Amino acid sequence: MSDCGDTGKSSWPELVGINGEVAAAIIAKENPKVGVAIVKEGMMVTMDFRCDRVRVWIDKYGIVKLTPQIG
Repeated sequence: MSDCGDTGKSSWPELVGINGEVAAAIIAKENPKVGVAIVKEGMMVTMDFRCDRVRVWIDKYGIVKLTPQIG
């Protein structure tokens, strides 16, 4: 991620286990430089790395399962 420059906060391990909508709002507030996408487990996504994107992976109950991070 060194070619991304200053992207601000880049990882949110403290959000694992909470509601995905709440997590997305926290990420957007803490780092307005990124767009936040909520993704359900099992959904297909592109594998490209983007410095302006954070994916919030949720389970079928809407709970964050993986650490949201820039990418």
